[in-house]
Amino acid sequence: MTSGEAVKIIYSHIKKEPVVLATGYLCRAAQAVGDRPENFYMIGSMGMASPIALGIALSKPRIKILALDGDGAVLMNLGTLPVIGALKPANFFHLVIDNESYESTGGQPSYTAIVALEKIALASGYRTAKRVTSPGALRSAIKKLLSQTKGPAFLLVKTKEGPGCPPPRIQADPAEITRRFSESLGK
Repeated sequence: MTSGEAVKIIYSHIKKEPVVLATGYLCRAAQAVGDRPENFYMIGSMGMASPIALGIALSKPRIKILALDGDGAVLMNLGTLPVIGALKPANFFHLVIDNESYESTGGQPSYTAIVALEKIALASGYRTAKRVTSPGALRSAIKKLLSQTKGPAFLLVKTKEGPGCPPPRIQADPAEITRRFSESLGK
């Protein structure tokens, strides 16, 4: 499956859960699937989706918070994983789309073909970490993750680079993204 197909599958299972999205093609793919106030689109801040989602999870412990990250973004800010593991927010869910490249910046290899991010998450203290490689496995894992799993939980979704033109750039400006996301959380 491509990253775009994985995002569609994930969003078919998300209801009102807030999602903090990694910068680049992932947030653009989520916007293309369906723009919503509960999406916080990172613009130009690679590696910051999981720390921002962590802060929200800690301040809103009764709400499930999702970080939708890319493999390159996780590698960019790898030190966040042990912080998440140490703090153990039960409402934090880390979904990582892994196409083994920095797709948004030209397709340079991220080396996750040999670096198992889900093993790093487990070693960092996440309660659970799983790898999926097919659409069916993703559907099953995301359903279980959102209904039964206690966080922090890590789901690595292996994908291939997608063909063709990327989705359009994020339409809202950062102030508008922040305002509507904050309102969706109930401030």
